[in-house]
Parts: sequence; C-alpha cells; structure tokens
Amino acid sequence: MTKTILRALAGEVLPTPPIWMMRQAGRYLPEYRETRAQAGDFLSLCYNSELAAEVTLQPIRRYGFDAAILFADILLLPQALGVDLWFVTGEGPRMSTVTTDAEFEKLGRGAMIHDTLNPVYETVRILRRELPEETTLIGFAGAPWTVATYMIAGQGTKDQGPAHALKAENRALFEKLIDRLTESTIDYLSEQVKAGAEVVKIFDSWAGSLKGEDFDRYCTEPARIITGELKSRFPGLPVIAFPRQAGDKYIGFHKATGADCVALDDSVTPEWAAENVQVGGCVQGNLASHHMVTGGDELVAETMRIVEAFSQGPHIFNLGHGITPDADPENVQLMIDTVRGS
Repeated sequence: MTKTILRALAGEVLPTPPIWMMRQAGRYLPEYRETRAQAGDFLSLCYNSELAAEVTLQPIRRYGFDAAILFADILLLPQALGVDLWFVTGEGPRMSTVTTDAEFEKLGRGAMIHDTLNPVYETVRILRRELPEETTLIGFAGAPWTVATYMIAGQGTKDQGPAHALKAENRALFEKLIDRLTESTIDYLSEQVKAGAEVVKIFDSWAGSLKGEDFDRYCTEPARIITGELKSRFPGLPVIAFPRQAGDKYIGFHKATGADCVALDDSVTPEWAAENVQVGGCVQGNLASHHMVTGGDELVAETMRIVEAFSQGPHIFNLGHGITPDADPENVQLMIDTVRGS
C-alpha cells in the first residue's frame, strides 16, 4: 500500500490524516539531548551523518509518525556557499554577512556546495535504509527569502529589517542573492532526492514580512521556480511549501507555485483554510505549538477541531510551526492518539 503521506499529497482524502511534526527531532526529547551532547555542538550534529540519522529516527521509534524529516538546518546551504556560520549558545546562529557586491562575488555556486553538504546526503541514505517501510522520508531546505534574511543580517531578526533595507537600497544585489539561493536550493534538494528523499519541503519562515508585489516576487516566484525544476528533474516528486504567516496570500498558493501541499501556520483558522486554501490541494497543519506545552482538554479539543475542519479534503496533520524545547513528550502522544482516534 502506498504510504499515507504520499496518498494525501496525491490528493486522496483519508479517513485518518497522516501525521508528523515540525522539529519532531529536537530538544523536547531526552534522547535527542543525549545525542546532541555526544556530538558536541549543533553543527557537529548536523554534519555527523550517523548521529543526524539517529536523531531523525528517535521520534519515529517513540511515536510512530507517518513521516520522518531529515535532521539538518536551513543555514547549512549558505555555509556551503562560503558564508561563515557559527552558533552562540542561548542566542542562535551567527553568520558573516552578504550586503555588498564584493561579498556576493565571494559566494560559490553549482557543484561546489556538495563538498560541504555531502554528509547531509549520507544522512538521507542511512535513513532510507533504516526507516520503517511505511514511513515517508522528507527532505527540506529554507526558501531563498528566509535564508537571505539571515545572510544579510548575519543572524535572525524580529522584523527582517536588514533584508528589507537592502531590498530597498540595492535591489540589483538583493535579487542576485535571491537568484543564487534559488539555483543552489534546486541543486541541494536534487541531491537529497537522489539520496532517497521521497518528498521535499520548502520552509519560508519569514514569508509573512513580505507584502504585496514583494511577496509575489520573492516568496511565490522562487517557490514556483524551485518546484517546477524539481518536478522536471524528478517527475512525480511531491513538494510541500510553507509560506509562514502568508495570510490571504495562502489563497491560490498551490496553483501559483505548483506545490502539492501548502503548510499552514496557526494564524489562520482551519475553517477558513479549508474553505480558501484546501480547495487548491492538500494542506498541512495547523495546531498551535503551545498546546504541546499545556496539553490537557484544550489540546484534545483543538486537535479534533482541526481534523474535523479538514476532513473533506486531503490533509496532513501537523503543528503550525515547530515544537518548542519546553514541550512535554506526553502531550505529543496525546495529540497523536487524538488524531488516530485511540
């Protein structure tokens, strides 16, 4: 029987939606923390194929999710392009910036990225060997806009202000960066598919700060180019797009990009999304992450509400964003049991 995630992505309406969870391999799990300590630091974990595969498998063993998502980070790609990347404990990623033409010209392109990223592809190969037969393997990358915001600012920012400023002040440079990231993301995801990824997801975590025509040019258009080229290289490959906090721009996103599934954050209601987004194809989401911390009757009620709202169309149950480190693993099990009707 075809895997449930693949059936939903193909447009099938299933009696019980398949389920996985963004950041399901992460700090809320004690076994993850042990493996992370063994690796030494976050980047070492990402580039240690055996350990990265192990943390990817941990939530599958514990919960039996319908999909595993490759353990990596969206900032490995800019590092492969030549940007310096490090993580500050308690503060997150830091990078050397790309804000001038001279800095842009230092970036690599093409096959050179694979020298750095080969351990990621090896992780995918290990996972294809070790995952249960019924579990779908999802590869991923950050969307060009979101990755660019980190490269321009040198770190995460609340409003993506530095990227918006560069876009206003030097549009030519900004667009060159978006184009380079689009091209490199296609190459990166292609290698993940060759290694065994069955689905790919494009994370545009900061899409919501793009407005109007900028959203169309720098979120929708790169997603369309990436999706189209991947489907050209790998006919039948399912693609999930996540333009987080897109609001009304979620409407028509399937058609505009060619994505098989649009992932939804929790700023939109499932009822609205069923009426306005699911009509275009499979949707994924969209339980608020805080329920994984608070649990209880509210978690059960909201989970059932989402399942019911999306029950008339193709749906993959997930959170509206990643699970947080303070989540209770027992609440994850409660969510799964509720979705599956236990």
